[in-house]
Amino acid sequence: MMATARSTPQGHAPGAPGLPPNWASARKTGVGTARNNHSRVWFTLADGIVTECYYPRVDTPDLRDLQFLVLDPQGKVLEERRDLRTRLHWIEEGVPAYRIVSDDPEGRFSLIKEICTDPEGDTLLIRLRFTQRSESNDPYRLFLLVAPQIGNHGMSNRASCEYAPDGRSWCAACREGIHIAVTGSVPFQRMSAGYVGASDGWQDLHHHRDMRWTFAKAGPGHVALMAEMDIAEPEQTLVLAFGTSQKGAREQGLRSLQRSFPEVLSEYCREWLAYQTGLHDLSHASHDGGRLYRRSAAILRCHFDKEEPGAGVASLSLPWGEQSDATSAQGGYHLVWPRDLYHLSMGLLAAGDRETPVQSWHYLQRRQNADGSWSQNFWVDGTPYWQGLQLDEVAYPILLAWRLFQEGLIPDPSDTVHRAADFLVSQGPVTPQDRWEENRGYSPQTLAVVVTALRAASQLCDSKKGKAWGCNYHQVADSWDQHIEEWTFTHCGQLLPGRPDHYERIAQIPVIDTGEHLPECRIFLPIRNLPAESMLSRSQCCVVDGGFLSLVRLGLRRPDDPHILKTLPVWDAVCRKETDCGPCWYRYNGDGYGEHEDGDPFNGTGKGRLWPILTGERGHYAIAAGEDVSPYIRALECFANEGGCLPEQIWDQAAIPAKGLYPGRGTGSATPLAWAHAEYIRLLRSRKDGAPFDRPTQLT
Repeated sequence: MMATARSTPQGHAPGAPGLPPNWASARKTGVGTARNNHSRVWFTLADGIVTECYYPRVDTPDLRDLQFLVLDPQGKVLEERRDLRTRLHWIEEGVPAYRIVSDDPEGRFSLIKEICTDPEGDTLLIRLRFTQRSESNDPYRLFLLVAPQIGNHGMSNRASCEYAPDGRSWCAACREGIHIAVTGSVPFQRMSAGYVGASDGWQDLHHHRDMRWTFAKAGPGHVALMAEMDIAEPEQTLVLAFGTSQKGAREQGLRSLQRSFPEVLSEYCREWLAYQTGLHDLSHASHDGGRLYRRSAAILRCHFDKEEPGAGVASLSLPWGEQSDATSAQGGYHLVWPRDLYHLSMGLLAAGDRETPVQSWHYLQRRQNADGSWSQNFWVDGTPYWQGLQLDEVAYPILLAWRLFQEGLIPDPSDTVHRAADFLVSQGPVTPQDRWEENRGYSPQTLAVVVTALRAASQLCDSKKGKAWGCNYHQVADSWDQHIEEWTFTHCGQLLPGRPDHYERIAQIPVIDTGEHLPECRIFLPIRNLPAESMLSRSQCCVVDGGFLSLVRLGLRRPDDPHILKTLPVWDAVCRKETDCGPCWYRYNGDGYGEHEDGDPFNGTGKGRLWPILTGERGHYAIAAGEDVSPYIRALECFANEGGCLPEQIWDQAAIPAKGLYPGRGTGSATPLAWAHAEYIRLLRSRKDGAPFDRPTQLT
């Protein structure tokens, strides 16, 4: 089957507005961006292809995915992410640039992609090599399929394609002032724009076993672009360029193509290697020679914005993106959470990056609300997304400021700190939401962070002449500290026979207030993300999580405190699971946040899965208690997938390969979480130092 001659795109595609849009899988195997603030493009990888690209901010996805389709001589269409066997490699350790090898299952051909961004422009570059191994008189044909979803919207996009007078081929898309231009070092043979599900190139190829459609325009709507590659050239470079105008995007693309791919890649690597050289060597604390450490440092740093230095997002993904509605802006995890930003900053500080955490503190200062709080989460520009309030998210910035001030990295932060501390005193000790963003009440984890933050605020603010803040903060902190067990420790637990005493995940009413006619174990805690009939099925003292370990990590309780020792076996009994990698824990017993039993995406209900960050938290307790931390470090290194990404959750049952789910491995469920990488780095640093890195010893 021979490729047809070049055909000039004409006309407007039919089928508007296209199918309802969604996002790509969140099971990322790679993330990347240039290590400077000039290049404002981020990319992610999943299932062997490029998925979301972000521009001009780390919270703004503009692409669902970019992949290749192969038409074999018999007319069979092979889709890269579904039909080919892919292997992903870091081109150089510590540098988030990737080589993806996609092989035909029958061994007839291979497709090799090398991917990075241009440090000198807003462009993504892909060096492509297609190799045919089988002998055939009829050639294979290769097609590029691009699905723009600009400005975090899958609808109202416009797409076009044309041959310029100089012979260069351009595929383009735009929406509300953001433009994408796609071209290559070798002109495309054919191009077409279309509506997804009606007139896009995927439909064309699967229905006709040929590329018959060559529409010049599509949109507004849910659009896609298709281009046939000229694989007579053994190697070529594709460029995906961004700009605020079509002309600007094209100019960006041409500038990148004027330089060779090896030149761009060399500069990209040089910047990242310079960054890695400035970090601490924690490889001796690892069990893999420092491989995941170097990858974690790069992955963490990739999660920070460039227009707003210090603004770090939780993840470059949308959890269960294939289930997410893209008709309107979706926050997903590409939002700023003050809690996550604290963890990201402390992870980088533990690695030796002293600049980024300072930028994060200054960013948080700019984003503090007038009442002294911080929103639950927000876009990079500070616009709130969810409307909840979690007291630990107000307390964590205080702890970050205290740490940076103690290390001499920032000037006196007391003005910002005292506003936050005043808010905590006025709103606490009951938090409207716990750290799992679900329930109101007395939370051991939240109380640990808030009490420690108030003591930090006391130190930072009592030097202000004429102010009584420091004394007041210290008194409140001491009072709340003395009541933690009274508020959150149950004596009528029913989770483990013979062990009725343990910290609760969260208590809605303290024991002293239950009264004669309201026994503690009759107070119900609704568990979220479950079917309605299950929401009120558990008593509050029948739910436990690992948040109590924060009491040890932050120095409020000794590792051998009787309350801690009584809770550990209960938590392990109901939440711990041994995997092929090592121990891991559920968030809490009865959790409903995760895929369904059959592997279908979470859709408001589901089944909670194992969280690797909890393996890290247990490791920090091991260090404080003088236990061997090796099992937890090894487990985290094993949980990482082939691209080094640590997931939020892992699948914990029998494998479901068709849905990308595997037991106990990082290629399992959910989405990579930057916090998990920060936890791993701090675990290495804590092992090296012999004490939890986060512990503010001067306060306890």
